[in-house]
Amino acid sequence: MPNYADLKRITDVDKRKRIVRGLKALRAGINAEGGAIPPKTASDTLLLASWNLREFDSGKYRYRDVEPYHYIAEIINRFDIVAIQEVRKSLFPLQQLKRMLGSWWDFLVTDVTLGRSGNSERMAFFYDRRKVDFTGLAAELVLEEAIPAADRQVQFARSPYVAGFRAGWAYFTLVTVHIYYGEGTPVDARRLAEITALGKTIASYAGDFSGANVYGPEDKPKRDNLLLLGDFNIFNREDVTMEALTSAGFRVPEALQSIPGSNVTKDKHYDQIAYYKELRSMRPTGRAGVFDFYDCVYCEDQEADYAAERQEKPGRSFRDWRTYQMSDHLPMWVEFQVDDSDAYLDELGA
Repeated sequence: MPNYADLKRITDVDKRKRIVRGLKALRAGINAEGGAIPPKTASDTLLLASWNLREFDSGKYRYRDVEPYHYIAEIINRFDIVAIQEVRKSLFPLQQLKRMLGSWWDFLVTDVTLGRSGNSERMAFFYDRRKVDFTGLAAELVLEEAIPAADRQVQFARSPYVAGFRAGWAYFTLVTVHIYYGEGTPVDARRLAEITALGKTIASYAGDFSGANVYGPEDKPKRDNLLLLGDFNIFNREDVTMEALTSAGFRVPEALQSIPGSNVTKDKHYDQIAYYKELRSMRPTGRAGVFDFYDCVYCEDQEADYAAERQEKPGRSFRDWRTYQMSDHLPMWVEFQVDDSDAYLDELGA
């Protein structure tokens, strides 16, 4: 569980009580009947999530207070590894989460993406080292052939982040993205071009991303599991932006294909998790979803509780303001089985 000791340092008694109520509500929501998010296991399963944490943490509408950090840590703690988008320049937010989550958690993070369309963002992976090992590969992806834009050639607005891990029997490489948004329309030309180029590039060099063991200098590693996840800014699962991903060979686990959207109103499918062609030593369990934390914290009927905090930057609606405390995206997750012991023993005994 996250470190709750910091709660003792909050001298504002009313705020401390509110955070405690919020944490208890979150825990109840996560553990609701039927399981909003399944419990973590020691070795059988992997809980993988992707979460765009809005402007984490730019201070655009007041830097996050200690309260949302407690809630964000509580949610991240439920997973084994989380890809995070929209981390801003300062590393304080990631360091703060690590302090709250515990020494067994760690993170990998990119440098700041330069350029106007990059929005000074970083991307990160947060992972529980009790379950997940980092296998050494960490890189930012650039295109072999740049995307044409008017009379100039461009790379991704924000370079995709690639990193290799192992959990249980499964080696897996994650590629997390924050695709260009552009015009607020279902199909933006550059957004489509980025997703198309991403899918084709990853598919073409899939074998080079493997972090599986190599036992000789001329040996090639077995292809491990290659997954794309993050904010693709896909409006609809049926449009050409999603088709650009699936036509390159990426498959969305069946349990994720019918869940609500990952934006707050759950009508846009911005976030996606997909694997390339087939999986090895990891299988979807059939459990996946998005977790709506606004059912538990920063609820609409709690607006009056935050009147003092909102005075510093007046003029924002509560529904908008709270997205800069938590996010305007809901975490998307999927569970995989990563214990392949029986299959291995069956093969040996055949």
